Amino acid sequence: MTSEPVISIKNLDHYFGQGQLRKQVLFDINLEINTGEIIIMTGPSGSGKTTLLTLVGGLRSAQSGNLEILGQELCGASAAQLTQARRSNGYIFQAHNLHASLTALQNVKMGLELHKNMSLAEMKTRSAQMLEEVGLQERINYYPDDLSGGQKQRVAIARALVSHPKIVLADEPTAALDSKSGRDVVTLMQKLAKEQGCTILLVTHDNRILDIADRIVHMEDGKLVNDRAVVSAV
Repeated sequence: MTSEPVISIKNLDHYFGQGQLRKQVLFDINLEINTGEIIIMTGPSGSGKTTLLTLVGGLRSAQSGNLEILGQELCGASAAQLTQARRSNGYIFQAHNLHASLTALQNVKMGLELHKNMSLAEMKTRSAQMLEEVGLQERINYYPDDLSGGQKQRVAIARALVSHPKIVLADEPTAALDSKSGRDVVTLMQKLAKEQGCTILLVTHDNRILDIADRIVHMEDGKLVNDRAVVSAV
């Protein structure tokens, strides 16, 4: 673990709406996450988990407090600064968000298209290698409609990790999967993240996967109410 946190959140508040409709949705969030940690965020629907994830990911601008990602302050960041910050991240969502008209290989290759210094041949090679790592080497030319739910989510993981991001943000990645596929998907994320040395922040309602975490943070009513280390049974 490094002494410099990858994600440093201090006194973070967030609001939706304007004027009389303005509503506070995050209250005084304080959280530090170090390199290589796997953090699972739990809490009931509407507790602010996804909002916090989108702020960390630079998908919307933080309004009040401090939100430092890889040493860059994102509170009040411009659109260009947010775009730059997003290049360090891999995203995995509940709906795998694959393009139906693209093959598995082409979907994964999209994860490299922000990286302008890479040739097309190199992108294809790296995408094929990543699909092999997630066990889909036989399916690289399949379209999403011809893949199972678990296979689609593995393509989404390959796309998120192909650029070797420093941070992976996952929102309910197992919600649409049966228990075996869900377990396979998070075990795979854990393995690849440890190999690549990246940090994972994962939002879930799935209590079956909590054991992959180094720490579990729990949110309720827009507040971070618990942050605890996970004790390994090993």
